[in-house]
Amino acid sequence: METKLADALQPVYDVCVIGSGPAGIILALEYSCLNPGKKILLVEYGGKEPAGKNTLDSSIRLKNPLYHHKPEECTNKGLGGTSATWGGRCVMWDEVDFMDRTETNSASPWNMNLFKEINQYLQRASKYFECGEAKFNLHDLPQLNGHRIAENFVEGIVTDSAVERWSIPTRFGPRYERDIVKRPNLTLLQGFEGRDFSSPDACGKCKILCIREVKSQKLYEVRAEAFVIATGAHEATRILLRNTRLFKNLNTVPPALGKYYQGHLSGKIASVRFSGDPKKTDYGFIRDNAGVYLRRRFHFSNDFLLKQGLLNTAIWLDNPLYHDPKHRNGAMSFMYLAMLIPVLGKKLAPPAIAHSITKGQKHAVNEHIWNVLRGMPGSLLTPASIFYRRYIQKRKLPGIFLFNPQNYYALHFHAEQSASPLNKMELAADGETLVIDYKPSEADVNSVIKLHDVLNKWLQQCGCGALEYWYTPDELPEVIRSTSRGGIHQSGTTRMGCSSNTGVVDGNLKVWGTDNIYVCSSSVFPVSGQANPTFLLGAFAIRLANRLSMSIKN
Repeated sequence: METKLADALQPVYDVCVIGSGPAGIILALEYSCLNPGKKILLVEYGGKEPAGKNTLDSSIRLKNPLYHHKPEECTNKGLGGTSATWGGRCVMWDEVDFMDRTETNSASPWNMNLFKEINQYLQRASKYFECGEAKFNLHDLPQLNGHRIAENFVEGIVTDSAVERWSIPTRFGPRYERDIVKRPNLTLLQGFEGRDFSSPDACGKCKILCIREVKSQKLYEVRAEAFVIATGAHEATRILLRNTRLFKNLNTVPPALGKYYQGHLSGKIASVRFSGDPKKTDYGFIRDNAGVYLRRRFHFSNDFLLKQGLLNTAIWLDNPLYHDPKHRNGAMSFMYLAMLIPVLGKKLAPPAIAHSITKGQKHAVNEHIWNVLRGMPGSLLTPASIFYRRYIQKRKLPGIFLFNPQNYYALHFHAEQSASPLNKMELAADGETLVIDYKPSEADVNSVIKLHDVLNKWLQQCGCGALEYWYTPDELPEVIRSTSRGGIHQSGTTRMGCSSNTGVVDGNLKVWGTDNIYVCSSSVFPVSGQANPTFLLGAFAIRLANRLSMSIKN
């Protein structure tokens, strides 16, 4: 072992955390604060230099690339992980996500008791994400309660009071690097990959993790009382698939490992035309007393989803498709054209988001230019105002939503995906390449269609408005499949289970068959819900830090 690195490493750490995305950083800082006398090592694959192509992403093979983003489009390596490019959306999951449902195949300790317990850590998580109070329903915010998403809307099986909260957005790397460096009991090691664990002893304890320097490919050993895999779902799954020796005390690898890969179905298939006063429609962002941006969403009641056997889904008001010049909005056309410029487009949005706007192609450029000219000077003034609020102010405008005087808005759906063993990750014959087999199921697609119909009937019943579909009923299934590309929100492949027969980790995130290996990644979530996983995973990281504080002896 190289002398310089050997001198920097402790003989034995209390906790070694692999991965420095939001979960890894929160876990390391929380444990460090709770245990100032304990030693923590935080290992990060990405180096200090700007991130570029890397061997992890390039060694992932997609069986169905039509339905899944390229890994480099939806993950980041380096301190802070994917928070380097995320939009900052913080969403709490719903009670129905923790209920036992056949639609999600969720036999696990993921239940209402866990839901109530994790709520204790939400406010602490909110401080890390800098998204204000941990309140995600307007009924809990008296200053914002009392008005509806649109005139004449009434809550029932469809609700409009659930909100998403928005971070600054917090880039966890630059935001918390100084805090990490200042902690005398916390060591950050960048440019190293967590590779292989030693075999567990008869009590299930692993003593050594082999790490590899990314540049030199040299191998080193790290010893710790506990190890936490806090990488993204792809890499957390790959590490365990490569380390099946961890399960030797079980005599078999948990059958769920690598299976039940889930994300979200997301896209637009319809618009809504409200019948009331356009000025009374909450089409965009609202702000709480602390200035935090919120955005309301259509949800469906827990009882209704359970009775109908439908998947949890959120639907919110959105702009028309940017790439279609028929919207006749000069500001939208200007922003679409800006997104097409290679260098500028990459700065304006992450690749996966940019693709959702441009659809990966130039479309009717001349018509877009005519929209810009016809809409002058607003075509330039509106983007300039948005640019200032979105890129210059400290708490940035999270997105761009434009008022429509016709009270006509696109609808963006964000839907849960069912847990299917056919959606999976496996290692190729070389033992390194991660092969992903993923596509939406018929049940996933049908649930999206049915819930749009439910929303349409409810709005008409209220006298609030009605949906206008963009496609024929026969076209809808394939449109939903082709636009709902996975890979951005990854879950399921190291799922919680009541035993090693149904899961990979237990209710405390400990890997079955071991005594000191944990996974703190969205891959442990056995369902995907309607929400992105980042905020909830932060709460689980705080919970695990508290559990480790009680379990690791002095």
